[in-house]
Amino acid sequence: MTNLRLIAARIINQVTEGASLSDVLEPAVSALKDHRDRAFVQAICYGVCRFYSRLDLKLSRLLTKPMKEKDSDIHALLLVGLYQLSDMRVPPHAAVAETVAAAKKSGKSWAQGLVNAILREYLRHQKEIDDVSAEPEAQYAHPDWWIEAIEKAWPEAWQAILEANNALPPFSLRVNQQHLSRENYLALLATKQISADRLPETECGVMLASPLSVEQLPGFTTGDVSVQDGAAQLAAELFDLKKGLRVLDACAAPGGKLTHLLEKEPDLTLIAIEKEAKRIVSIRENLLRLKLNAQCICADAAHTTQWWDGIHFDRILLDAPCSASGVVRRHPDIKLLRLPEDIPVLAKTQLHLLQTLWPLLKPGGILVYATCSIFPEENTEVATQFLAMHPEAVEEKLIVSWGLPCIVGRQILPGMHHMDGFYYARFKKKEKI
Repeated sequence: MTNLRLIAARIINQVTEGASLSDVLEPAVSALKDHRDRAFVQAICYGVCRFYSRLDLKLSRLLTKPMKEKDSDIHALLLVGLYQLSDMRVPPHAAVAETVAAAKKSGKSWAQGLVNAILREYLRHQKEIDDVSAEPEAQYAHPDWWIEAIEKAWPEAWQAILEANNALPPFSLRVNQQHLSRENYLALLATKQISADRLPETECGVMLASPLSVEQLPGFTTGDVSVQDGAAQLAAELFDLKKGLRVLDACAAPGGKLTHLLEKEPDLTLIAIEKEAKRIVSIRENLLRLKLNAQCICADAAHTTQWWDGIHFDRILLDAPCSASGVVRRHPDIKLLRLPEDIPVLAKTQLHLLQTLWPLLKPGGILVYATCSIFPEENTEVATQFLAMHPEAVEEKLIVSWGLPCIVGRQILPGMHHMDGFYYARFKKKEKI
């Protein structure tokens, strides 16, 4: 019989070794036939990653000595056990028994006694062990460097940001207005007893009261609606789109912003660049479901000689590779994978992409720079450096109801407007210098 706790522990162990949670979770749970089993494993994996710092501190209080590196799988299993007892509605006896059974099935029979002793000790002294108020890394469930960076960047909002990062994300949709209006889709949801409301800062965003599988969403397979966070929906709204424009989406996967551009104006010549072949597949799947057309090219956007045909663009969207610090609530493993030294490297890449793609824009054209980061090093600092280097680039201020104004661009913080953390800046190329 399959032990779900063991599956979860193996996934978490891979994440602590550097793997992306989404990359290892999907193949591991796809073998499970029961959707409830898949949901259970997913809940454990996301929960342990979300509260890893907190759970790890609790475990350190229960262990007489640190686990050996070769037993990182058992370390992960102990975290799985603690998470069930502290944060899930699993009966304690079942959580202990099944986690001990997982230890037995792991091939390390000696670990059964350890797992049993640790989890029972936790239950005996849960109140004292759960008090992590003196340890910021555990209290906020973020690495210390991350807490310091957020407090420095957003001194009046840092605690709210950290709390939002640890919350479950909303389930937001984008209504395809080529098919129907947002109001009509909300009415359709109401007939299905699906509770939802509009996202007022967006043109066509809807937020469900509770998550659903896409199979349960009315009109999903026919392209009436797509799953997309409200902040990501704002990108397409920042372009003055007209029929016949030539548009570049420079880092296009998985294709949400790309397809939104085409939903707003189907008569575009749209080029989508993505350097990972497997992510090109997801773009094409989205285009197929929505019956939209774009030219997809597998290439590095920064290496323009490999893919650019020499014809300039009217509009460019650069959704740049970033720390993803604004979408931690959707991808909690980011807190385990990201390192402080990554940020300056990413900022350098972002500026290089801006520098490389800017010459491809026509005079009078618009480039929108976006990241799902809340670190200024990747946002306002990159945008400011870019403007200083290019006198022919003018910032077009975003006169909108969302986000916070920055020196350049606007920042949405996690949880603001029920959205993920996102940064946007819009640049126009002067007709003449």
